[in-house]
Amino acid sequence: MREISVKVLVIGGGPGGYVCAIRAGQLGLDVMLVEEQALGGTCLNVGCIPSKALIHAADAYGHAVAQSVAAPFGIRVEHPSIDLARTVEWKDGIVGKLKGGVGALLKRHKVKAVRGRAAMLDGKTCRVESDTGPQVIRAEHVVLATGSQPAALPALPFGGRVISSTEALSLPSVPRRLAVIGAGYIGLELGTAYAKLGAEVTVIEAEERILPAYDAELARPVARRLQALGVEVLTRARATGLTPDGAALRVEPAGAAARAVEADWFLVAVGRRPRTADVGLDQLDLTMNGPAVRIDERCATSMRNVWAIGDLTGEPMLAHRAMAQGAMVAEIIAGQRRVFDKVAIPAVCFTDPEVVTVGLSPDEARAAGHTVQTATFPFQANGRAMTLASEDGFVRVVARADNHVILGIAAVGAGVSELSSAFSLALEMGARLEDIAGTIHAHPTLGEAFHETALRVLGEALHV
Repeated sequence: MREISVKVLVIGGGPGGYVCAIRAGQLGLDVMLVEEQALGGTCLNVGCIPSKALIHAADAYGHAVAQSVAAPFGIRVEHPSIDLARTVEWKDGIVGKLKGGVGALLKRHKVKAVRGRAAMLDGKTCRVESDTGPQVIRAEHVVLATGSQPAALPALPFGGRVISSTEALSLPSVPRRLAVIGAGYIGLELGTAYAKLGAEVTVIEAEERILPAYDAELARPVARRLQALGVEVLTRARATGLTPDGAALRVEPAGAAARAVEADWFLVAVGRRPRTADVGLDQLDLTMNGPAVRIDERCATSMRNVWAIGDLTGEPMLAHRAMAQGAMVAEIIAGQRRVFDKVAIPAVCFTDPEVVTVGLSPDEARAAGHTVQTATFPFQANGRAMTLASEDGFVRVVARADNHVILGIAAVGAGVSELSSAFSLALEMGARLEDIAGTIHAHPTLGEAFHETALRVLGEALHV
């Protein structure tokens, strides 16, 4: 059995792991990355990227169908159709191109990448079962970046027609009926896409409303759009398993009679959990935080020179958080003084309309002891939104009442994901309302709504 010694061993080639390895290579460290499946991890292969490709295709098809019925722009489309197999092929092409790019970047920065299953033997030693045989890797520093996996329900184990988001991204054809268990961002993103593709979609959510992780004000435009698309939403309802013939889902709504929801596929989208099994973490003396590995502000675990980043460390399970943590850990190992002290980590829900949150909501700010000022600016008063025929939604700003420092920014509307960087930058730089109000925003753009919201909080709104 071969033995290899390196300075840094990264377990997991997702956004956190490959960024950590690339940054370590840039800093001249001897680094090896081990990935069991495909470079890019969940996000690139079966998450962020392919889901957005499917959502874009669904949007395009949905517009074509709408234009076959009416022609508000003077555009008429006759008999639109979609070949989902070709859509999946296009989606897979994007994934393949990006995956190849990750491999090229690792090679450019002299990262030794190994494909195989890693199992930690102790805090400095790892056994890897690869295509070329087993090998033992000893490292001065180990970075755990094993990511997460879809959470299952005991009553609905994955298999057969019960699928996770992974399988939902590669269905052979558009289902006639789709049941989605979970009305969080994953369930609603995919459920909305398939509704636009022509499926009859039913969403089952145990909480009182959709998007329970977001405040109700942001969820309302999404709920209106689901209704317009014909999506049936059952809230305060529990999915208790399939009927004996496997053709329907048993659902128990609160205060109502149980019912059966028939579907071709049953998509369980109730969240994700850290991937801690099958990688030898039980051989390490790690302090846990529930199902996640506990870390400090440097992403250090309870073991010396063992670091953990990304979804393995719990919420928020976001690729950009993992990337930032990965780059920081590489710099710390290289001798730099760094801590993870981000004021703002944006979260985006790619529903229709999209939802963006950065920082605190009004209720969260008040709960933190702040006296706040807050206002919204509707896209109904934004010229760019009108030209996009997407006027439902708004931008909201929350600021301290005493010094006008912005505490939180949120938006719901078409294309607002592209505003997330401006929102995050404002919070990270400690912007005040006057800073945003005094910045010239290009016209006509959706970003003007951010400017107008700041003006409105100050009592100086110009266009509403």
